[in-house]
Amino acid sequence: MKRALKITAIVLLSVVAAIILAAVAYVIYVAAEYDRIEDNLALDIDGTASLDQAETDSVYRIVTYNIGFGAYTTDFSFFMDSGVMSDGTAVSGEHGKAIDKERVLYAVNGASGVLKSQNADFIFVQEVDTDGDRSYNTNEYDMLTTALGEGYQRNFAVNFHSAFLMYPLNDFHGKNTAGIATYSRYAMTEAVRRSYPVDDGFAKFFDLDRCFAVSRVSVSDGKELVLINSHMSAYDEGGLIRGAQLEMLNEFIAAEYAKGNYVVVGGDFNHELADSLGTFPSEQQTPDWAYPLTDDMLADGFRIAATAVGTGTCRSAEIPYEEGVNYLTVLDGFIVSDNVEIVSVENIDTGFEYSDHNPVAMEFRLIP
Repeated sequence: MKRALKITAIVLLSVVAAIILAAVAYVIYVAAEYDRIEDNLALDIDGTASLDQAETDSVYRIVTYNIGFGAYTTDFSFFMDSGVMSDGTAVSGEHGKAIDKERVLYAVNGASGVLKSQNADFIFVQEVDTDGDRSYNTNEYDMLTTALGEGYQRNFAVNFHSAFLMYPLNDFHGKNTAGIATYSRYAMTEAVRRSYPVDDGFAKFFDLDRCFAVSRVSVSDGKELVLINSHMSAYDEGGLIRGAQLEMLNEFIAAEYAKGNYVVVGGDFNHELADSLGTFPSEQQTPDWAYPLTDDMLADGFRIAATAVGTGTCRSAEIPYEEGVNYLTVLDGFIVSDNVEIVSVENIDTGFEYSDHNPVAMEFRLIP
């Protein structure tokens, strides 16, 4: 009996030791794989633009769309999201990756079709996977580029290049490469990736390598149209990292405006942009991640172009989508300099069929 107990104890201790060693090895692997992308990185500009330069007093159309790496079909909930229903019931998301590849292809093809239908001069897209376990290794950038067709120049800035993430345990997020894509019918003279500040604690191993992409287009009056595709941090308790990111963005756009350039920033700001809290019917409580961004928080000479008319631009993702149940808010839109006239802003209602975001379109004019 004593011998049997001793053998059992040795086996159990060996198993525990093996688990601890595996965990330590995994932590070392994740840390070793971590590498921030350098700041001020020149981006390749591919494709052929339809036109050489922008003109003042002409009206241009720009669209921004976070396509959620092709995972967020209406039946999808994301494991990192949590919320509270109106009756106080806590809810949290389920999936670490898209439910299946068929849904990824459906979502990206659908989102591509929406973007193509907008006939936009400029297009910003966020959460675009090029090779990700979470999207079944689908090159979504290639799919978008093929769908949009000829006449656009484009660049791509990587903002997620993770080690294999073994969470959630029931549905690994996996190893992923993703980024933000910018398309322009007007020739880009330069494209640069700027690195946002990110969390320097343990969370940095699991968050995106946040950035914004700067694309420059010549204007007939000798100035530049500076197009900035941005995706700010989402999982940031207290908003400290987003505050640092906003400070960096403000410094950059103020410097461009001081040169006399026209500046348009668009994307997923992960801030509430249009005083939309509580605007849309919902059976959920207001989430604690909905930090407001207002004009007085921007550099002098800049204002927000966003609207809460019609529909929100982002749905809560801790539960599958059901109209009138999920909390909706406006996280997507634009920031423009005073020499850019806002002609119109529209939230395009897709019913959240292809993403947890709706695209936003803006028409604008450059004021000489």
